[in-house]
Amino acid sequence: MASSVPRPVPVLLARLRMPLMWVAMAALLAGYLGLSWWVGGTLLGVALAVHLRLGTPRCAPRVLAPPVRGRWMPLTSPEDHVPSQGTHAYGQTYALGLVAEDGTRPDIGWRPLSRPPEDFPAYGAPVYAPAAGTVVRVNDRQRDHRSRNSWPWLFGTVVENTLRELRGPSGLIGNHVVIDVGGAHVLLGHLRRGSVTVAPGDTVVLGQRVAACGSSGACTEPQVRVQLMDLAHPLFAAGLPMVWGRGWKAGDPENEGLPETWRPVEVVGTDHVSAGQGGVPEEYPELR
Repeated sequence: MASSVPRPVPVLLARLRMPLMWVAMAALLAGYLGLSWWVGGTLLGVALAVHLRLGTPRCAPRVLAPPVRGRWMPLTSPEDHVPSQGTHAYGQTYALGLVAEDGTRPDIGWRPLSRPPEDFPAYGAPVYAPAAGTVVRVNDRQRDHRSRNSWPWLFGTVVENTLRELRGPSGLIGNHVVIDVGGAHVLLGHLRRGSVTVAPGDTVVLGQRVAACGSSGACTEPQVRVQLMDLAHPLFAAGLPMVWGRGWKAGDPENEGLPETWRPVEVVGTDHVSAGQGGVPEEYPELR
């Protein structure tokens, strides 16, 4: 059986990931003051490698319940690629990004350039606690922005997200709730402003409604972000693997895992899901 604790090296890299990037950027700026550009360039190369590829925590995945109900589809999923968001930073290694797909969701196109969040079926959908625990962080002040699901906007999000990152993790994750589930922390992100119903220190039970889906942070449309971390604050957290317990998928009561990218699935409620504190023996997918 795989260990429930990741190896120390990936965890150490998670703690150093952002400080290393800050040092690299400072060294590049110091090039204007006489520091060798080779120093800054080398540090930046190392920092990017750690930021994007190196330091994947591997351990037995934690068994959780889905934070949504109904027909949803992952835009990013660790079932298909690790790191699922393209980066290990901010505990995102195994993050799952979910959009509602009931047949009315607008697809990507050239026009309109953007849409109000109300045009998407995910906006305002309930978000539930994937496990019992204690709320340790809440961010609920960011506005819900219009969509970026047109080709011109998608090209521009590279610059936009870089600017958002200047605000730290909250600039990318948007409104969010972090729940201490005992030995790990679940983050639910991109939540609707004003929808969070819990506060730090509150105890939540499995399946309790804690917020609503929104369009805050670095997202192209209203969606729910769920990720598991070893720390409460994503700035220095290592992302940890997770699976949804048996019964999460309608019509497949034995399925334990996560939905695949771009494949809509019908997600059922926690009454049918076997979620607990332990891990499962299967190793998580290799980096590909």
